[in-house]
Amino acid sequence: MVLVVASSSVDSGIGCWDLHTGAEQLRYKSCASPAHGLVCVGERFLACSQLRDPAATSGSVLYWSWFKPQVEVKSFPAEPIMALASNNEGTYIVGGGFSGDIYLWEVLSGRLLMKWHAHYRAVTCLVFSEDDSLLISGSEDGCVRVWSLLKVFDDGWQRESKHLYEHSFTGHNLPVTDIVIGYGGSNAIIISSSVDRTCKVWSLSKGKLLRNIIFPSIIDAIALDPGEHVFYGGGRDGKIYTAALNAKSPSSSDYGLHILGSLSNQSKSVTSLAYCSSGNLLISGSEDGAIKVWDTRTNNIIRVLKHSKGPVNNLLIVRQQLLPTSQLNPTSQGSLRKHRSLLPPALAKFGNSKDDDEDTGVIIGRSGPPMESMGFSPISSHVMDNQITELQQQGSAATGMELERLKRDYGKSMQMQQQWRKLYDNLHQYCVNELLDGDQTKI
Repeated sequence: MVLVVASSSVDSGIGCWDLHTGAEQLRYKSCASPAHGLVCVGERFLACSQLRDPAATSGSVLYWSWFKPQVEVKSFPAEPIMALASNNEGTYIVGGGFSGDIYLWEVLSGRLLMKWHAHYRAVTCLVFSEDDSLLISGSEDGCVRVWSLLKVFDDGWQRESKHLYEHSFTGHNLPVTDIVIGYGGSNAIIISSSVDRTCKVWSLSKGKLLRNIIFPSIIDAIALDPGEHVFYGGGRDGKIYTAALNAKSPSSSDYGLHILGSLSNQSKSVTSLAYCSSGNLLISGSEDGAIKVWDTRTNNIIRVLKHSKGPVNNLLIVRQQLLPTSQLNPTSQGSLRKHRSLLPPALAKFGNSKDDDEDTGVIIGRSGPPMESMGFSPISSHVMDNQITELQQQGSAATGMELERLKRDYGKSMQMQQQWRKLYDNLHQYCVNELLDGDQTKI
C-alpha cells in the first residue's frame, strides 16, 4: 500500500490516506509541526518536531508507531527543532535548530552523537543524499551547505580544514524554503527554493551554480521528476509551476525563462509537494488543507484528500501496510500495547561525557560512527531471536510488519557479524605472517 502522510502547523494531527483509493487509514493525534519537520524513520515509525509556541525556548520531537494514533515517545531537545531528516536505514535522525546548529542522534540508543554550528540563522531544510553519505541543509540565512558525514566525524579533517562543510552555496538573498536532491550521490544535482522567488540548480561534483530560474511568485515547495527532466515548484500564488532541467524550454514563455507552464490554479498557496514515481503522480498540499493528486501526464486532478484543518506543510509518500483500529480484535489490541517497547528511546538532550562513553563501550566521539549504529552488537542476535519468537506467538495481523522488519534486521546483523569475523581472521593471519617473517629475518 502506498500512503500519503500529511501534517499541519496547527494542532490537527497527522493524516494518513491510501494514495490509490483515497481512503483514510489512520489519524495520529496531537501534532503541530513546522515545515520539513515530519519524517518516516526507516519505514518503522513517524517522527515529527513540534513548535506549539513560536516564542518558546524549547521544543519537542514525538514518535508514533504505525498502529497507534497516540504519541508513544516524547523527546525534549536542547532547543526548538525545525527541520528533521533520517537516513534510508533509519539509523540516524538529524535535526536543525533555531540557533543554526545541527544535531545528529543515533536512533537505536537515542544518543546525541554530534552537534555542530551549521548556519547563522535557523535551519529550515535538511535532506540526505541517495547513498546517505551527504547531508544538505538550508537556512533562513539564505545559505545551502553540503556536509560529508564521514568528515563530520573525522577529528583529523576538522583540525586540518578551515570549515566543516563540503560546499557552501550562497546564491539566495532570502531564506531557503525547500531543497531536493537528485540521484548519483556526490555527482547529483541540488535544487533549492527561496523567498527571493528563485529556484537554483547546483552541481555537487563541480560545486557551482548550473541554472537560476526566476518565478512570478515565492516558491515554498519543490518536487523533482525521477527522470530529472523537470521539477515542480509550488507558489504562494496558488500555481504549481513546471520548470525545465534537461527538457527543452521555449525561448519565450508566459512565466519566464526555463518555466514550461503550470498545472492549474489552486484556491490557496501551495505549501508542500511530493512525487510518487508509481503512476507518475504529483501530490500537492495547500494552505486551505486540501491535498490534491495530479496525473503529470494529463495535468489533471484525479483525487482530492482533505486534512482536518490548517495548512498542509508536510507531505510524505510511504510504502506501508496499516490495519485500521476499527478492524482490530481484542487479541490484537492487546498485542499492540506491547509495540511500545519496540520503538526506540527518546532522543537525548545533551551528548554523553567521555567517561560515560568509555563505560558503555560504544564510541561516540568524532572519530567514527558507533558500532551499534552499523548494525552489529554482541547481543543483538539473541534479542532479535526473542522478539521474533514473541511476535510469532502473538500471531496478530498487526504484528506482521514488525516481524518482517525484525527478520531483515536479524539478517543484516548476522551478515555484519560474519564480516567482522572475516576481518578478524585476516588480521590474525597478517599478524602471524609478520611474526614469522620477523623470526626468519633474525635467523
